[in-house]
Amino acid sequence: MKRIRFSTTQIILLSFLLVILIGSILLVLPISSTNGTPVPYIDALFTATTSCCVTGLVTLPTLSTWSVFGQIVILILIQVGGLGVITVMTGCMLLLNRKLGIGDRLLIQDSFNLNTMSGLVRFVKNVLFGTLIVEGIGAVLYMLVFVPEFGAKGIWISVFNSVSAFCNAGIDIVADNSLCNYATNPLINTVTSVLVILGGLGYIVWWDIIRVIKSRSPKNRKIFRHLTLHSKIAVTVTAGLILAGAIFIFVFEYANPLTIGEMKLFDKIQVSFFQSVTTRTAGFASVPQENLTNASAVVSVILMMIGGSPVGTAGGMKTVTITVLICSAFATIRNKNSSSLFGRRISDDSVKKAVAVVVMFFAICVGSMILILSTSNASVIDAVYETVSATATVGLSRNLTATLNAFGKLIIIATMFFGRVGPISLAVALGRKNESQNVISEPTEDISIG
Repeated sequence: MKRIRFSTTQIILLSFLLVILIGSILLVLPISSTNGTPVPYIDALFTATTSCCVTGLVTLPTLSTWSVFGQIVILILIQVGGLGVITVMTGCMLLLNRKLGIGDRLLIQDSFNLNTMSGLVRFVKNVLFGTLIVEGIGAVLYMLVFVPEFGAKGIWISVFNSVSAFCNAGIDIVADNSLCNYATNPLINTVTSVLVILGGLGYIVWWDIIRVIKSRSPKNRKIFRHLTLHSKIAVTVTAGLILAGAIFIFVFEYANPLTIGEMKLFDKIQVSFFQSVTTRTAGFASVPQENLTNASAVVSVILMMIGGSPVGTAGGMKTVTITVLICSAFATIRNKNSSSLFGRRISDDSVKKAVAVVVMFFAICVGSMILILSTSNASVIDAVYETVSATATVGLSRNLTATLNAFGKLIIIATMFFGRVGPISLAVALGRKNESQNVISEPTEDISIG
């Protein structure tokens, strides 16, 4: 009997599936609901998927539906999904003093999409330790607001919100309207935004910035100049998108009485900034998304599609991916053989991967949107918002999720899963391996483009 061998990418895909299934079984238990009545399995599966895929779309209100046990299950799923199943498994192995074999190291390398196998154990330890520190600080800062308001329960709310924000999950147990009650609270806005941005920047950027800071002398603190190309792109594009998004949303919503039109100037600025940050796959809402103007909704969709940066907790096509494609396009327009940025040439392999990610992303998103429109009475803008949010694992919705029928929920479940696993990982996992490499390549022929 021939032994079935799975590639590392297929193992990662299957591990996410297994965690989701286990989570759905736990959530369908009577102990998981507030009233002791089991929720429908489709909703338990949806909640397990949105938690593990750190998306945030929900068919049932998190606060009023799930008991403390159910909330603990959801939080564990969020943490495992944000860090990655392989990372958590590796952490457990390290705690048990088990040595990592070559197969384990390959899994870690593929789960983080790293280009090298050196220093993987140290990298995983840094990821786990760094995550614990950041989430812990976030929880303590949240307690300054939630403990005075909710008492001892505020400690649990703070921990839950901190983990959810850092993992870009967008699920909270503060209220059934997300963070709308705290839209003008500077501390909640700031802490949530910082956690979201740190999670979305990616661990590679963290360690690169720390490396440069440690290596610089007090007289030479030009940190940005010594960062890697990846970090430079991630930092600059993230800052640029957040700032541009905030400005556009501020302008488009300035006179909208349903969002920020009745607020003071400072509150308008901070709500606009928060909306720009949360669309980067965080999913927390400080204003009802269905009340946004069409212009702001389009801006939000664009920000959701781009998402965060690679090797982090955010989703989307990623900042680096889009930057590589834009640079390649401009290089082609200028008849240059290769594209470059910050004085460094971008490899052709990076361009090919970027094209593959974008093509798969749009294939998943468009397919999901067509199916949603065919099975519901949703408007086009609501369907686009929902499917982009699911594919990019954002979690923002214009009140469409709860109205979906069973088939619509299954569509969004599949969309969230494929969006989290990653378009390029999905393509590799489902694609056949070539058993033999062609020695002689096919003949080349020019075709008309554009």
